[in-house]
Formats: sequence, C-alpha cells, structure tokens
Amino acid sequence: MAPTEPLIFVLHGARGDLAQRMVLPALATLQRRGLLPEHWALLGTGRTPISSKEFDELLRAAVEEFGDEEAAEGVPELTKHTAYCGDVTEDGSADELPGELERLQGVLGGGATVIHYLAVPPSSFAPITRALDKAGLTDGVRVVYEKPYGTSLETFRDLDATVHAAFDEEQVFRIDHFLGKEATQNLHVLRFANELFGGVWNRRHVEQVQIDVPETLDVAQRAEFYDATGAALDMLVTHLFQVAAEVAMEPPRKLDAANLGKAREDVITHFRPLDPANDMVLGQFEGYRDIEGVPDDSTTDTFVAARLWVDTERWEGVPFLLRTGKRMGGSAQQVTLVLRTPDTLFGSPVGPNRVVISLAGSGELKVTTTVKKPGAFLELGTGTANLELAEVEPGESLPPYAGLLEDVLVGDRTLFTTPAGLEAAWIAFAPVLGDERPTPEPYAVGSWGPTSAETLAEPHGWVLGD
Repeated sequence: MAPTEPLIFVLHGARGDLAQRMVLPALATLQRRGLLPEHWALLGTGRTPISSKEFDELLRAAVEEFGDEEAAEGVPELTKHTAYCGDVTEDGSADELPGELERLQGVLGGGATVIHYLAVPPSSFAPITRALDKAGLTDGVRVVYEKPYGTSLETFRDLDATVHAAFDEEQVFRIDHFLGKEATQNLHVLRFANELFGGVWNRRHVEQVQIDVPETLDVAQRAEFYDATGAALDMLVTHLFQVAAEVAMEPPRKLDAANLGKAREDVITHFRPLDPANDMVLGQFEGYRDIEGVPDDSTTDTFVAARLWVDTERWEGVPFLLRTGKRMGGSAQQVTLVLRTPDTLFGSPVGPNRVVISLAGSGELKVTTTVKKPGAFLELGTGTANLELAEVEPGESLPPYAGLLEDVLVGDRTLFTTPAGLEAAWIAFAPVLGDERPTPEPYAVGSWGPTSAETLAEPHGWVLGD
C-alpha cells in the first residue's frame, strides 16, 4: 500500500551511473505498482545544472536502457513529478536546494516527508552530510547511503561520526541491496518456518557453507572506480559478509527490524578476522591492465575467494567459503549448504547432499539428496528437487532496489545495515588491508578464477563450476 503522506525524494547525484542503473528504474517500478504517494516530487540534484526537461529525458533513457518493461510503463507518470536543481555545498554560497525544497513543500501542501538518497561516490558522503546539516535540512528527514560505507575501519568510524553528528540513527538507511533480495529474505523463512531445514542448520549437519557470486561482467564502463576499489572491498566486506550473517545468525526473538538487525550484528561480531595468508586468494583477470583508465602496474583484485570462520557454538569448525569475481565462467548468486554424509552405504559412495538457495531474480530452492537408482539392484544415485520461487502464487516480486526504496518510504529499517554490524565487519576484514594482503594471481577470462582458490574449498570443491 502506498504511503498517504506527501513525499519529496531528493536524488543526489541524479545524473550518475548508480542513479541511472538502479535508482531511477526502481522509482519507475514503484510508480507503476502504485506504491508512491499521490502527491510527491522527485527532485534530482547535481553539480552541473540542467533543466527539468533534460532531467526527464535522462530519466527516460535510463529506464529504457537499465529498466524492464514494467519500469518503462511507469515513466510517463513518473515524469509528472520531477524537478531539478544544483546540489548543496559545504560553503552554502549559492545553494538552490533549500529554496527548492521550500517551493515543493508549498506545492504539495506542506508536511511532506523528505528523503535524501545519496547516489554519489563514497567520497561525497561526508561533504554532503555536513552540507545538509549546515543548511538546516536534517530535522525529521530520512537519508539513504549507498555502499561502501567507508573503505576501512578508520574511515568507517570517521564517516559514522559525521553522519551521527547530523542525524539520529533512526533517520539513517544504509543500503546493501543483497539484503533487499526476496530470495535472501527467504533464508529467514526457509530456516525458521521449516523444521526440515531449521533442524539441520548447524555444524552437526553442515560441513561447508558456500556463498558464491561469480560474474561474467567486465569492468570497462567503471574502470576508474573499480581500480580504486577491487573485488574484496566492493563485494566481500559488503554483500558477501551480510549474506554470511543471514545464514549464520541465531534465531531472533522476533522477525522485526530491531531483532533481525541485532541478530545479524551479533553474529558478525563472531566473524574471526580473516587470515590473508592461509584463508584468502586474490586474482586479476588477464587483460585487466589493458583496459583504458587502468594503470599498467595495477594490483587491483578482480577476484576474491576467502574462507571465513564463525566462532559460535552453532558453526564451530564449519568453513564459510566466499567467492566473487569478474569475467568468470558464469554468473550466479548462490548459497549452498554442503551437508555431512557417510562415505559409503551398502558399499556404494554416498552424496552429494546439498541445500542450494539461488539469490538471483525471484530465487530458487534446490535440494540434492541420495536416492536409490530405479532397477533390480541396490545402486545409489542423486536426485534434485527444484522450487522456483517465482512460481509461488499469488505474488509478484519487487526488484531489490525497488523493495528497499519502498521500505525507506514506510520507514522500515529491517533490511538495512547497522553501525555495530558494519564496524564488526570492518574489524574482521582489517587484516586484508595490511601488509599480509595476497598478491593477485592471474586467471583466464571465462575461467573460475585462480586454480589456487580450489584448495580453499577442499575436500568437496566449489559447487559452481564443478
């Protein structure tokens, strides 16, 4: 159900890559679904002044290129709500935003909820936060920060201090779009509503957890950003750590924002700091340094595989294997629980037994188990039962960004990261930023990464690419 209160959605960095790829298509989808208020405004901001007509043209082009058919159907109505002005600056000398917000409040009848979405480079988070505070634009608003929220433990703490000097924690929404995936949320339901799975969700029954997000994508369109970041900073300490926390957390007292967030942050505090020398492999795909904008001597990682240990009674001794990379042999977003099995039964090898949850799209659940082969003799084989979650009726899933934006509209912080959880994640990741960081190993385009990463997943090996 759409909020009834008027809304002003301020999109900082409205002409940037993130806004065009993710935020504008998500808003168009929400508009098409009727999940935006009747009276609202989309106020784009940026350093370069453009007219509202030019902003509408940019919006149409972005949704056409990056949105789906449903999002495209929302564009005609969405463009009835747009405006554009220059962004705030720390000196405030020629800021248009305060006056434009006052004008829109008058148009909408006053009392509109204001949401600031910072679709800007992370280096701009602190300056824009200070500028909003200096301009007196922080009271009662909500503010959305993209990842990465800091690039180290120290920069995280500095940024969070700046944010909390301007906003109360209840006003702050830190997005990790993997938490917004419906299939990620199904991890809760699968585990807590089904004893068949919940009963085996521990070290007695699980031998490995694999969280695998290989990508076939290149980085040529964002080489400058990527070379300053790399796979480990872009994906491991953000998305993969958060999904690992979803899998590893203890049952919350209640399935609400406070308790889910607390359960996630509690288990992240039990992530053992990574051991780069023994539990990590970095890679760089062949030809990466030939991309325009990448230095000839770049040591940026385009692949990372890590073995994470979760020091809780439930998961003691169970490796969480995390892997992601660019230009790999396939694309997937998959969580696999490799179940313990006897080596043989009646003299025949057993296995593999697995629970696989695909996080891509609407999601898919696969259960692979040992069965008797049809026939006169007692021979063992494996069978897989599949459930595509898109087939569950009734229902129509929202794309992750659209779902998270809808949560911001209604003030639901369940699927957003917390300061305590992020600080614990940076503590666990900190050794990777030190002198023990491995040198990235070359890997062929279309492969599954450096061969040395295979040793991390022994004795079973990586399920994807096997």
